[in-house]
Amino acid sequence: MTRIIAGAAGSTTLRVPKSGTRPTSDRVREALFSSLEARGLVDDTSVADLYAGTGALGLEAASRGAVEVVLVDRASAAAQACRANARAVQQRVPGVRIDVHPQPVLGYLRGTVRTFDLVFIDPPYDVTEHELAEVLEALVPRLTTAAVVIVERSKRSPEPAWPDRLEPFSKRSYGETVAWEAVVAAA
Repeated sequence: MTRIIAGAAGSTTLRVPKSGTRPTSDRVREALFSSLEARGLVDDTSVADLYAGTGALGLEAASRGAVEVVLVDRASAAAQACRANARAVQQRVPGVRIDVHPQPVLGYLRGTVRTFDLVFIDPPYDVTEHELAEVLEALVPRLTTAAVVIVERSKRSPEPAWPDRLEPFSKRSYGETVAWEAVVAAA
């Protein structure tokens, strides 16, 4: 069972598509958010959850104080789950803006003018390193000056190819999962 761990929507159960998604475990989400909250990086932020799946990462941020969340996933079942989960969270967190975009991540990034303070990228394992590099490159103009980007991958995957404006900040392993964190480089 996938659920929101903490915050105003804590314990809300999230709908998970029957196949095609790999929700971030409660353990990994708790570790990520403990680190982010300790540094004041969640409250009053604009968040993007790319390759959202269930939307668990973005919705956890909404539950913990983010004011705006964008969930992007091209899979129809994932987008439907994201919509249902967004409604459930919005019932517990009135006022938070949550938008679901059922389209490819690269297309969304190239077509939006929104900017983000915190971005989660948890692509399916079959997303190539080249595609991930394209997404990171397209993301850079959409980041605020103090933005944080977290990329979650299999521990067998190489470190992402960070574009010039993103500096790797940390790497944490959680069993089979690795989370890389990068920050916007000072100009």
